[in-house]
Amino acid sequence: MTLASAEKIAIVAIGRNEGERLKSCLSAAFAGCETVVYVDSGSQDASASFARSAGCHVVELDPARPFSAARARNEGFACAMEHAPDAALIQFVDGDCDLAEGWLRQARAVLADRSDVGMVRGQLREINPEASVYNRLCDLEWRQTPGEIGACGGIFMVRTEIFKAVGGFRPDVIAAEDDEFCIRVRGLGSKILMIDAPMASHDAAMRHFSQWWRRARRAGHAYAQVAALHGSGEDRYFVAERRKIWIWGLALPAVALLLAPVTYGISLAALLGVYLLQLAHICGGVSKRGWKAKDAWTYAFFSVISRFPGLQGLIGYRWRQVRGQTPEIIEYKRNA
Repeated sequence: MTLASAEKIAIVAIGRNEGERLKSCLSAAFAGCETVVYVDSGSQDASASFARSAGCHVVELDPARPFSAARARNEGFACAMEHAPDAALIQFVDGDCDLAEGWLRQARAVLADRSDVGMVRGQLREINPEASVYNRLCDLEWRQTPGEIGACGGIFMVRTEIFKAVGGFRPDVIAAEDDEFCIRVRGLGSKILMIDAPMASHDAAMRHFSQWWRRARRAGHAYAQVAALHGSGEDRYFVAERRKIWIWGLALPAVALLLAPVTYGISLAALLGVYLLQLAHICGGVSKRGWKAKDAWTYAFFSVISRFPGLQGLIGYRWRQVRGQTPEIIEYKRNA
């Protein structure tokens, strides 16, 4: 796979009720690319109308089928191929993100230089990390070491031929659909590269604990669904994450509660001690990355308590599987 420096890029932006964030996203997209597709998932804020007025090719998803980011990206890709069939590269971006100036040029140059790389990603940073502890957590989570990576979030540049070869995203995967996509890309023998360059800024817009809880619940659902699909593979994808939630979110608390009457509550004190040790362990691990003490302890604290909303996500996935129900998207940005 070779790539000329002048190969055409098309951008696919997806969104749902992003308001002003979408305006900023599309403005940044058009600053670096002529072909921009916007895919709307049932917005009530006139996002689709604005995108049309800005010059986008607009796809409004049929509400008769469940919405998902995976489905939106697939339909956006199809639209991009219709209007720019010669585009060799597709840049995916979410409607709450602004692509960094110069990112498209840098990403294209990397793909031109590395024929073994099928996808490239850069640094994603939170626009306002100090607005809330939850925004700060997002900023911390997105810090990655440059180099070859196993998976990445849904903002990346990919070769058109690679996207076609894997058949795009699985539309029924409602969370971590990007991880699932990356597993299949690597299955082709194609590499995913993280480069040390600004890629995009993101607006998490999380101000409430309830929003963080929904986001953590969505992660639990993601671990369950993607592990069900790929957990038996060589890298046992998300199996360890799923197991940790079952142990820390259910098994240990259940045992401590059952033993509480016969231990006169000592088992509950021991449980708290175990959680504190886990918190210190996680904090020590991330501190080695050079994080500030406040950031390390904050990240560790929320990592420990995330087992509980994560458990809700695991159980929710299992329950829907038993009942034969189609998973529905879990939105954390809706009103708290």
